[in-house]
Amino acid sequence: MAGGSGSSARTGVRVVVVGDRGTGKSSLIAAAASESVPEKVPPVHPPTRLPSDFYPDRVPVTIIDTSSSLESRGKLNEELKRADAMVLTYACNQPMTLSRLSSYWLPEFRRLEVKVPIIVAGCKLDLRGEHHTTSLEEIMGPIMQQFREIETCVECSASTMIQVPDVFYYAQKAVLHPTTPLFDHDEQTLKPRCVRALKRIFTLCDHDMDGALSDAELNEFQVKCFNAPLQPAEIVGVQRVVQEKQPDGVSDLGLTLSGFLFLHALFIEKGRLETTWAVLRKFGYGDDLELKDDFLPVPTKHAPDQSVELTSEAVEFLRGVFGLYDIDNDGAVRPAELEDLFLTAPESPWGEAPYKDSAETTAMGNLTLNGFLSEWALMTLVDPRRSLANLIYIGYGGDPASTLRVTRRRLTDRKKQRTERNVFRCFVFGPKKAGKSALLNSFLGRPFSENYTPTTRERYATNVVDQLGGTKKTLILQEIPEEGVQKLLSNKESLAACDVAVFVYDSSEDYSWKKTKELLIGFARQGEDSGYGVPCLLIAAKDDLDSKSLTVQDAARVTLELGIEAAIPISMKIRDPTDIFGRIVRAAEHPHLFIPETETGRNRKHYRHLVNSSLMFVSVGAAVTIVGLAAYRPRNFTRTNLFGILKIKPVQLHVTDKDNIWTAAIAYIEHASVLSIIDYKEYKLCKLFVMESIKHELGLSYAHVMFVFFT
Repeated sequence: MAGGSGSSARTGVRVVVVGDRGTGKSSLIAAAASESVPEKVPPVHPPTRLPSDFYPDRVPVTIIDTSSSLESRGKLNEELKRADAMVLTYACNQPMTLSRLSSYWLPEFRRLEVKVPIIVAGCKLDLRGEHHTTSLEEIMGPIMQQFREIETCVECSASTMIQVPDVFYYAQKAVLHPTTPLFDHDEQTLKPRCVRALKRIFTLCDHDMDGALSDAELNEFQVKCFNAPLQPAEIVGVQRVVQEKQPDGVSDLGLTLSGFLFLHALFIEKGRLETTWAVLRKFGYGDDLELKDDFLPVPTKHAPDQSVELTSEAVEFLRGVFGLYDIDNDGAVRPAELEDLFLTAPESPWGEAPYKDSAETTAMGNLTLNGFLSEWALMTLVDPRRSLANLIYIGYGGDPASTLRVTRRRLTDRKKQRTERNVFRCFVFGPKKAGKSALLNSFLGRPFSENYTPTTRERYATNVVDQLGGTKKTLILQEIPEEGVQKLLSNKESLAACDVAVFVYDSSEDYSWKKTKELLIGFARQGEDSGYGVPCLLIAAKDDLDSKSLTVQDAARVTLELGIEAAIPISMKIRDPTDIFGRIVRAAEHPHLFIPETETGRNRKHYRHLVNSSLMFVSVGAAVTIVGLAAYRPRNFTRTNLFGILKIKPVQLHVTDKDNIWTAAIAYIEHASVLSIIDYKEYKLCKLFVMESIKHELGLSYAHVMFVFFT
């Protein structure tokens, strides 16, 4: 199997040369740059660039020399932070400089948390005595065992040009084709992520899915990765090498997965990492052994109140995948089967928050089809890139761009009074011990528990909700801990991601209702201030306990004042049959309803409506003075209909001339501006409207009215 360069997308490699004084740092750099024996070398060599054609990978190398003096230690540390790789020098004729590698330099790099590959270069090889018989492996073996960050060791001489270019070649190679992601030196095996990536590549190349790469499939793989076919004799040679060391690596059908992995382990052991990296990069992998962004066309949200969902094509693919792993056809997959599904992904994506324990399972802990699809919906909502990548990892072979879609803005949904979303995100608020977690557990079909475990961080529960007419929607409940509410609402766009919110309180506790009321009103104000109003439902939990009558009355009053549905009594303990989750989905499906509105919000909305309706006849062009007004007949307000619309009495405005309607209007505008009920633009437009009305009613000139009004 021929190997290509497989270089990464890097445009340059920065190598910093470090070591004790007099170990040959500057001479090494000068010799590499000039490709000749240096005659005169400065104490610290200026930055040097090896051009892109200097090495086969065609990536330029910038070499930075450093001083080992104490005065330059700060500058040295700064350079180390910017390094892609490091060359650490010692002098072959000065044993003390060798011992200082492990006694000072390497521990110092760890202390500074410098995490780049290190090439150890033994300089001044020509000055070492002939009596020296210890091999480099014997010298450096113990040090490399202790400091795994050392990639390789090279002995060189700038005076005789022995292996000078090799030093920086190995440094460049350690960056472009790193060993650490692929190979575990302690275990002498491929790392799990590398195995998973190579297994996916093997599966993609095994077109007939017989568990082996035939000669034709192996040749196609070779051409794809290295642009060169294998000759029949070369294929036989590859299979012979594998069979000698790994008997199960070759079968009658061709090269097996075991043999494919063995070959790559062999390449790495022999220092041919560029071959394995060429294969990985051809199939879209980056240095972290995850698919690169170039292979993941994630659609872009243009507004914070948009979301990302799976398309129907992606959902059908996932249904098919689930069926393949549901071997006993019982509608659920076991944890081991789920692990098998993600064996070609870097790791199982659902092993940690927010996905762990967030979906419906059977009593045996097996994931149901609804739970499986809901997990994917959750991952797509919170991390679309991760969702798309895992679709590809598990074998989606269509156009990646056809798997995800961006929903319409929720603001647009409100105007159209309907939504096209299939996945709804619901924030769950409430004080401690209100019953939030019990609500989420019930949603996942888990039995009620008397044991109380406080929720310290956001928790998710997702499931499919059946609707009337046979439609299905995915609901994602996101529990917000009481301590996390302030942080959430501190972000002005926090409600943009929410389709519906529920507020849970313990109906048997006055304090629980008091805290919930505060949360609800604060949430409503946030929605009004941000423009991301959200439908809200109030849930009176623990209905099996005695409810406080005053709490019931106050809750009824608050919901009436806010314009939302009355509190919904439920009890998770006695399995209240109330279709609470269906009601949550229905509220989300009608984004224009059940949005709480405070008194301030109503006034602000009313005033804006008044301004808009009044100014629809006015055309204004203004800078400092009025340039022009279109002629119109103003609306003739009377005392009754104006103050009826304003819902305010003249006496409240401190109007002295109660018989002059326009004096009252002027006072009203000033009053509304001071209270921030109207903004500056609305304030100016209102004054302009009143001025025009005065002119028409009294027959005054513009100059007279402007003088009286604006002064």
